[in-house]
Amino acid sequence: MELSMSYSHDSDDEYEKLIRRMNPPRVVIDNEACKNATVIRVDSANKHGILLEVVQVLTDLNLIVTKAYISSDGCWFMDVFNVTDEDGNKITDEGILDYIRKCLGPEACFASSMRSVGVKQSMDHTAIELTGSDRPGLLSEVSAVLTHLKCNVVSAEVWTHNTRAAALMQVTDEETGGAISDPERLSVIKELLCNVLKGSNKSGLAKTEVSQDVTHTERRLHQMMFADRDYERTGTDDDSLDEKQRPNVNVVNCYDKDYSVVTITSKDRPKLVFDTVCTLTDMQYVVFHANIDAEGPEAYQEYFIRHIDGSPVKSDAERERVIQCLKAAIERRVSEGLKLELCTTDRVGLLSNVTRIFRENSLTVTRAEVATKSGKAVNTFYVGGASGYPVDAKIIDSIRQSIGQTILKVKGNPEDLKSASQDSPTRFLFGGLFKSRSFVNFGLVRSCS
Repeated sequence: MELSMSYSHDSDDEYEKLIRRMNPPRVVIDNEACKNATVIRVDSANKHGILLEVVQVLTDLNLIVTKAYISSDGCWFMDVFNVTDEDGNKITDEGILDYIRKCLGPEACFASSMRSVGVKQSMDHTAIELTGSDRPGLLSEVSAVLTHLKCNVVSAEVWTHNTRAAALMQVTDEETGGAISDPERLSVIKELLCNVLKGSNKSGLAKTEVSQDVTHTERRLHQMMFADRDYERTGTDDDSLDEKQRPNVNVVNCYDKDYSVVTITSKDRPKLVFDTVCTLTDMQYVVFHANIDAEGPEAYQEYFIRHIDGSPVKSDAERERVIQCLKAAIERRVSEGLKLELCTTDRVGLLSNVTRIFRENSLTVTRAEVATKSGKAVNTFYVGGASGYPVDAKIIDSIRQSIGQTILKVKGNPEDLKSASQDSPTRFLFGGLFKSRSFVNFGLVRSCS
């Protein structure tokens, strides 16, 4: 029986490969068809997950989807995207256009392309995945532990939502600059970080994973928070998201076509389509048709879906779960508060020092993006004040006194600050390198089980 099933699966794979060879993907990029956007059309043999692969390529280039039409009934997949750059302009950079053609066209052939969607080995760094309860100062504590263990954070992304937190960090050995491979050392790192995630709540849910594998960071964060069930809400949840920013999600069955129709209305923002398609794909739903309109401040998305087993949404419980999960996927990237952009020469312990200063000045980090480019640390933090209040400008001034020769750009809405700064409302200039290093006394290693 097992042999028969294996043979059938292999036959299906070979059939899909044959179809793709006979019908290679075709990419057409048109800068004349639309006045305000570049039109990208992709035609290809269909397979599960192909829509996410296309959307991910566009998202990774920081392109904004203003309109889209998707159809993938039967064996053929066709989609049309109207996209702009982050400034609302058409895409004219030939390097970017060629990259899109290579990633989505015949050269990629979808059989082995989109490697960023899958998992691959890396000898350059070690990946650390963290999930647990959110609390003030958590990122500071985690980064301090890593510095104490002689790990350098080269990149990281941190999300918080509905009292839960997830982080995906890429670290290297402080001495060698490469990945950490010693099993005993990795075990210590994992155990200490798990202890930090649990904090004083020893019975709290916390998870730490360490590997050499590399995945697409944002998709993996969605998967981690989904597995952590951050979409579940109770009457006691601390709801800091403005009701006006909440997405409106509806799911109804179209019985004559055997589809479920998902409609989403929300405030438009970058990567919105990726977050939605990623969640539907990871929940094992197939998108057969879709219409997306995000030309104004509000975005409208409509998806005709079936479960991978071919059925529409079967019950009220399943319908409610789809609604909750899509709302959570959209809300995870909605960051209220002040946006701080930090750029300075990279060094070991930098993230630990920056987040320590935030914590000492009562700033809570709701989302963070940490990157290292050509020896420069380029970090973005979304921060709020104590108890959810707007950040006081005096706190920013205090941070200015604590940090030396680093440029910190303060962005966001004017109301994100309690009062305007006297010397500049959007930017502060710091002098000198960070002069102090702070470590936490972690004491004895506790069991993480």
